[in-house]
Amino acid sequence: MAEEKHQQQHEVQLGYPLAPSTNVPRSHEQLESAPTNTYQSQQQLMMKKKNRMKCLAYIALFAVFQTAIILVFVLTIIRVRTPRVRLDDITVTNNGNLRFSARVLIRNRNFGRYNIHSSLATIRSADGSMIGQFVIPDARVRTLSTRRIYVTGDLNSLGSSSNSNSGAGVLSVTVNARLRGEVEFFRVFERRRSADLSCTIMNIDLSNNSVQNFRCQGL
Repeated sequence: MAEEKHQQQHEVQLGYPLAPSTNVPRSHEQLESAPTNTYQSQQQLMMKKKNRMKCLAYIALFAVFQTAIILVFVLTIIRVRTPRVRLDDITVTNNGNLRFSARVLIRNRNFGRYNIHSSLATIRSADGSMIGQFVIPDARVRTLSTRRIYVTGDLNSLGSSSNSNSGAGVLSVTVNARLRGEVEFFRVFERRRSADLSCTIMNIDLSNNSVQNFRCQGL
C-alpha cells in the first residue's frame, strides 16, 4: 500500500495531465462581440431598405415613361377631329301653339368618347328674329359612333315682324347651336372640342305644318 501511494505521488510530481477542462468564454469577450452583431444587423436592414427604395424608384420612372409615351401618342399620332352635328326627322305640330320637334345627330369621329355639355339652340326667322329655342342635354357619344337625341321647342311665328312669307303661310327659319365638350382618350387625357349645328333655309308651311327645303351641315 505504501508503495502504491508513493507511486501516485511520484506521477503527480512528474506532471501527468489531468482531464481537460471545458473552455468557457470570458464575459468581456461576449460584451465585445455583441456590438459587432448589432452593427451587422443594422447594415443588413439598411441594405434591404435601399433595395426597396431602388425598386420603387424604378417603378415610378417606368410609370412616368409610359405616361409620356401615351401622351406623345395622343398628341401626335391620334388626330382629334371635330364632331359633326345636324338635324333630322323634323316635324312641326300646331295645337294652338307651334311646336318644333327634331332629332339631333352627333357624330363622333374620334378614337375616344365625346362628352358634350348641355347647350341651347336658337331658332330664328329669315330676318334674324329669335322665334324659338330648345335644349340639347348633356350626353356621351361613344368612339366612332353617332348619338341621336330628340329635342322639342315652341315656335312663335309672330316674333318675325318682317318675314315676307309669313303672310302667305310659309315661315323660313334657321337653327344654330354650339356644342361644347371634350374628347376623352383612355379615360386619362381630354381634348376640348366644339361642334357647330347650323341648319338654314327651312321653310315651314303653316297651312299643313310641313317642313320643306332644309339644309344642314353633313355628317
